Order: sequence, then C-alpha cells, then structure tokens
Amino acid sequence: MTLAAGLLSLIATAPMMQAEPPVAEPEQQVQQGEAGPDAEDALIDGRRRPGVEKELPDPIIQDNPGAVRAPPPEAFPTDDFPVPDRWRLIESLGVVKERWFDPYHQNTYKGDRPICIPTDEEQARRKAEGKPRCATPKFLGLKSEGEWFFVANAISDTVVEPRSFPIPVGVQTTERPGSNDVFGRADSLVLAQTFITGFALIKGSTAYKPPDVEYRLTLATQVNHVDVPERRVLFVEPSRSSNRTDYFIGVQEAFVDYHFRNTSDRYDFDSGRIGIQPMQADFRGFLFQDNQLGVRLFGTRDNNRVQYNLGAFMRLEKDTNSGLNDVTQTPRSDYVFFANLYRQDFPVVGLTSQVSVTYNMNREAGDIEIDDNGFPVRPALLGDLRGRDYDVVYLGYAVDGRIGRLNLTGQLYGAFGEDRNSIFTSRPADIAAWFAAAELSYDVDFMRFRLSGLFASGDSDPENNTEAGFDAIFENPIFAGADTSYWIRQTIPFAGGGRAVSINGRNGILNSLRSSKEQGQSNFNNPGTILLGAGADFDLTPEIRLSGNANHLWFDDTATLQALRNEGSIPNAIGWDLSMAAIWRPKATQNIVFRLSGAVFDPSDGFADLFTQAGNDDRYYSVLFNAIFAF
Repeated sequence: MTLAAGLLSLIATAPMMQAEPPVAEPEQQVQQGEAGPDAEDALIDGRRRPGVEKELPDPIIQDNPGAVRAPPPEAFPTDDFPVPDRWRLIESLGVVKERWFDPYHQNTYKGDRPICIPTDEEQARRKAEGKPRCATPKFLGLKSEGEWFFVANAISDTVVEPRSFPIPVGVQTTERPGSNDVFGRADSLVLAQTFITGFALIKGSTAYKPPDVEYRLTLATQVNHVDVPERRVLFVEPSRSSNRTDYFIGVQEAFVDYHFRNTSDRYDFDSGRIGIQPMQADFRGFLFQDNQLGVRLFGTRDNNRVQYNLGAFMRLEKDTNSGLNDVTQTPRSDYVFFANLYRQDFPVVGLTSQVSVTYNMNREAGDIEIDDNGFPVRPALLGDLRGRDYDVVYLGYAVDGRIGRLNLTGQLYGAFGEDRNSIFTSRPADIAAWFAAAELSYDVDFMRFRLSGLFASGDSDPENNTEAGFDAIFENPIFAGADTSYWIRQTIPFAGGGRAVSINGRNGILNSLRSSKEQGQSNFNNPGTILLGAGADFDLTPEIRLSGNANHLWFDDTATLQALRNEGSIPNAIGWDLSMAAIWRPKATQNIVFRLSGAVFDPSDGFADLFTQAGNDDRYYSVLFNAIFAF
C-alpha cells in the first residue's frame, strides 16, 4: 500500500467530530521522534536518519590450527611485486612440461618463449639482482634481454613419381639398337628426397605486431634419382647412361628483416628485408613465385586493409637437376623490379584487389650458359641461336576472395616491351601479349565445386616485328589442379626445336618453348595456351580430402610451331588432362601429410601431330606420391 493510499484510508475511518489531533507535551514529542527511525528501519531495510548509529555486527573469529598466516602488508614493496617469468609461468604451475620434440605445446625452439640461459646458478643470480629469469645467451652477441626468440624448422619432403611423356630417340645411339622410331618408349621414374632446415632469430613478441628484427636462414638438401628409357635425355653425351643420381645443397632463404616503425595503434607498419627471400607477384603464382636475392620495402595501412610492396631482385642461378638456388655461381644479369598494392574489401566486401607493375630487365645477350648435363640453356637452341636482351613490363590486376557464397580468384596481365633480337628475324621486335585466368568455386557442406579458365595469347606471325606470345618470369601456378595435373607437372620436350627446348616447363602451365624455366630466358615467340577445366574437392573428414580435375587444353595459335617444324598446319587442340588426388593428414595438421595423385593425358589432334608414342596406347600418365613430415 502506498503512503497516499494509507493516508486516505486513515482519514476515511477517523471520527467526524474530531477536528484536529491533540497537542502532545514536549517530552512526549521527543519520545515519538526517537521512535520514528526504528519504525522506518523496520519497514524499509537499510534506511535510517542521519545521526542515528546502529550497532556493529559481532566479529567473526576463524580458528584454523596449523595455518600459515599471510605476510603483513609491509612485507611487500609498494612499487613492485615479485611475478614469476610470465613465459614459463604455465610450466611453473605444472600445467605443461616442455619437450623439445613436441611442436604442439609450448616449445622454446618454435619461438613460443624467449631463449634463455638454463643454468640454476645464473637463474639464482639474476633473481637476486631483481632481473628477469630469461636472458639471451651471450655468445649470440645480442644485447637485449628476454626479447629474442629462436625458431627451428625441419621438413622432410619425399617424392616418388612414375610417369610417361614423349621421349625422342637419340640421333647417335639408343638404348634399343635397331629401333627406327623417332620417339622411343615413354615410361620413366623420378625419386627425390629433400630435407629443408630453417633457423630464425626474432626480436619482439609477434602475437599482435610484426617483429622488430628477424634473421633467417633456410637450407635445402636434395638427393634425386631419374631413370629414363632413352639416351641423350639426361646427358648430352650419347655415351652416358639413361639413369642419373645427383645431390645438391641450396640456400633458399638468407635475409635480414628490419622493422622501421609503427604507423598506427593497430600496428600498421613499415619494414624492410634484404637477402634471399620468397617473392610472389600475384595470388596464384602465375608470373613470378620464387626465392631470390633482393631488397624489399613493405608494410600496411588502414588497420591492415591496405598492404604494399616495393622491391628489386637479381635472379640467382639454379642447380639444373634440383632447381635449388646455387649461390656458388655469379648471379644472372636478369633483374626484376616490382610494386604492388593490395586493398581488402574492394570493390565489394569479401574481395581483395591487387594492382601491380613488374619490370623484367634481361641483359644476357652475351652469356653462354651450359647446364650441368651439358645442354645449352642460354641462348636456347631455337631460331637463330643468338643471345637476347629484352625489357618487358607486366601490368596486372588481381582479385581473390568471395562474393557471398561464391569464391573467386582472377588475374589479368598485359606484357609490353622490346626484344632486342627476335629468334625468327634477328631484329628488334615489340612485345605485346596478354594473359587472363579465373577460377570460381562454390561450397556445399563438405564439398567444393570449381570452374577454371585460362588464356595466354600466342604469336600469330613469328616473322613480323611484334612478339605476341605471353610468357612469365618464373611461374609456379596453384591453379586447375596444380601439380596434380599432368600438363602442369610434366615437361614435354619439343624435338623439332632441339633436345633442350620444351613445349612447357615442369610445374608450369604456359606453352612458352623455353630451354628451362629455372635457367632459360622468357620467350614471347610461342603458341600460347588456352585451358578450360572443372574440378571438385571433398573433405570427407578433417584428415582426408579427395580432389578431382578435368581440363582441356589448346594452343592459342600454332603459327610458331608450324615455322619451327616446317609444317603447313598443326591443329590447336592439345588434349584432355584428367587427374585425381587424395590427401591424408593423420593428425589433422600440416605436420604430417601424405598425398597420392594420378593423372592421365589423352592427346588430341594438335599434340598427336607433334608427338607419337611407341606402342599401341597414345595416352600418357603421371603418378605422384608425396610424404611431408614437418617440425
């Protein structure tokens, strides 16, 4: 009942003849005033009039025999409290125990905690001096304490690859005396074991910001064995056998990364890197994806929504049989300058756009380079056999991301420049070539369905003063099945242009007629490439994925091939490339990965016109078993 309702009820029940209440004596007023707060306190808990004091509650007495009393407040310093090493607090509490071989939990060798001096005496001394328990070892020559992290990486990459491709019979001799075929047997075998070891020293916690300084070194050691059915495929000398075992150690990374500054509270930054480092010109590796010697300035803006790269590279020579960097040789006179800019959520939310300018300046006209197997690679055994200089600028635009539930990646390139010596005319020629690729995919539960398309322009008139065949600098495309695809994985020798010239390159998709992707020069007198494909990925479990791809390939224009083979006409259709792959990750991580794939190539008229296979079956195959163990 409210106060107003109570008053109205009281007035209504009072006697009508009583006009006003009686006046109380002063002592009686005081007694009524003292009783007022007690009545209010009983009605409304916690309310009292100012000046009225309540009695304190009874003290609580705890009797706990044997308990250790807390130290008094004066035992603690007022400005500093002893806190255990925060990097090893979880181990001090017994929650986890570090094991050097376990990369799944806290591990000093994986950069989870700063590197420290492990001796008990040193730890006790530093504790007594009030210093952190963690200190950088003096032998490293690093001055800052408690801020340097060490990262070790070790990867074992095993490849077993039975395959077949058209192999020309040597002019001088053959493994099968009495054989009159132009092309011999096609079956061959590749075995390769690569060990990658990497080490890095990093200053600064990198959970939310880039490192202040990073030193990194990565070495790759490979042992490979190849067995083919014909001579003069592995070695230029016809007296050499048709199998080869080789090994090589390459320096794949050796750089210093320095953080210049942060430009915002969200750790937008500017950094520089110098040395042998990875470089990828676009999202899918169509133009240039390699580890090369260079200097790069990079950073972010607008809360990492804008990213930029500026760089210059001098290409290193590669080992012929492993494809690894050979730092014992003088770097090539082949220079790459690039600038690119990424913008997230442009032109629509979910898509990242990239614009790029890449300049390739080649000055190897005076070089004569013979590979480790005795085959000339610069200049290539094609056309007038003269050395070449060229300048080419690639203007590119790329997108990668999604629009709603539709995943999209796409790339456009225009290549413009000058070739100082065309292999057909021995005169300077302009370069004007085009490239476009796109892949759409759509996810349905555990399935992804893909459509792929690619166009690289070909040269329609090799005798004019314009070279219109598109070629990359060093391609390694993750597209249309990648190295599961037969055409991307295998190299098809072009017998009409010499033993050391191929239609395409290993782990490449372009029909560029180069002597070698690793050691040769770009060639803009080529027939071009057209690809249409479809594929699907099925994530059956977190550990198992199945993938399938079906691609059809064409030459854009066969005029270059007709000139080199002295043929009146060569059809454009290359053939069907069908492949399947299974990936098994036993621990649902990338530390242990097994992959088994198989591909069949069914030639069409254009390929059959150029090559034939000894035997009844004109189809070719590629099987790839790959086992990766990473620490």
